[in-house]
Amino acid sequence: MASTPAPPQTPPKPTWDPRRPQPALPWLRPTIRIRLTLLYGGMFLIAGILLLSIIYLLAAQAISTGNQPPFKIVSATGEVKVASAGCPAVTNETGLAQFNSVISACIDHQRQVTLDNLLSRSLLALLGLAIIAFAFGYAMAGRVLSPLGRITRTARAVASSDLSRRIELDGPDDELKELADTFDEMLDRLQRAFTAQQRFVGNASHELRTPLAINRTLLEVHLSDPGAPMELQQLGKTLLATNERSEQLVEGLLLLARSDNQIVERKPVDLAEVAEQAVDQMHGEAAAKGVVIRGEQKPAVVQGNGVLLERIALNLVQNAVRYNVPDGGWVEVTTDVQHGQAVLVVSNTGPVVPAYEIDNLFEPFRRLRTERTGSDKGVGLGLSIVRSVARAHGGHIAAQPREGGGLVMRVTLPV
Repeated sequence: MASTPAPPQTPPKPTWDPRRPQPALPWLRPTIRIRLTLLYGGMFLIAGILLLSIIYLLAAQAISTGNQPPFKIVSATGEVKVASAGCPAVTNETGLAQFNSVISACIDHQRQVTLDNLLSRSLLALLGLAIIAFAFGYAMAGRVLSPLGRITRTARAVASSDLSRRIELDGPDDELKELADTFDEMLDRLQRAFTAQQRFVGNASHELRTPLAINRTLLEVHLSDPGAPMELQQLGKTLLATNERSEQLVEGLLLLARSDNQIVERKPVDLAEVAEQAVDQMHGEAAAKGVVIRGEQKPAVVQGNGVLLERIALNLVQNAVRYNVPDGGWVEVTTDVQHGQAVLVVSNTGPVVPAYEIDNLFEPFRRLRTERTGSDKGVGLGLSIVRSVARAHGGHIAAQPREGGGLVMRVTLPV
């Protein structure tokens, strides 16, 4: 049985290497510097030729129209008379000495008029050529710099976590193409790194969830034994709480890693419904702490992931309830559409927060004047997750201290 030949493999696209030896005649390479030199040098040469031609034509016209003698000698009734249309002072009675001076003054006047006309027309021609040169230069500069605009648009798309975009610039092998090829190569490496990171996070989360789930099940089974000693039950409850906190930490890390990427599948989500669900989930804990939750939730529909957006509202309301005053505290949750953007605002009473501590609140495992671990209020990932999810949806979050204590958290998302 004859074997089928393998399909020919296309050679990989060569990438630019700065260590690659340069060609023997680098000045023959169509670089941006040479192209710009030829372009603007040629434009200057063409503009100079046009301006010189226009001035030459204007000078020739001025000479031809102003080359007429300032006087005429005519013969009438046997007498020779001198007449001049441009010099009224020249008459038949003018003496010889006065005649020469008058003729010289008339010639000087005509020469000055001719020069003034030539200057005014030359300035008009220069103005017209300047307008044409600026327009042509603007168009040519836009054509030359269009690859930079393409690179910028791709960089902006990549900045929004869309690592699948590529420039794929074609054209002459100049500095811009080298830059685009290097940028594409860098994006390939980043995409491979992020893909490996996502795969690692998925595998690690699965490997961590399994033993934690087994530990939780074993602890719950032992705690359900009515004959277990009190010390063993207390130890089991402590271990169960520690295990639960570890599960929350794993879930938070997994969500934080996933939310750093762009949301691909988007659906209409009403922030008012998301906020109401978060408020409903926190009502019991708020009532136990003596915190009142209030606020009006107006419809604000955005395109995004409902689970992640619900996590934003839940984390903000949860922090607002837990970091509050012991008695008489309140949490206000509002949603609205302002200036074409959906806004979720969560404000609360609580301890005084210095302005210089605001940025630290969004860092992972950072809390306000507390230890990194061992807190019963959370694992220190809530606001980090909120910021990552907001960025993944194309929005942002801003925090501002309240007068008298507490914070105002404002999440803005595109509609």
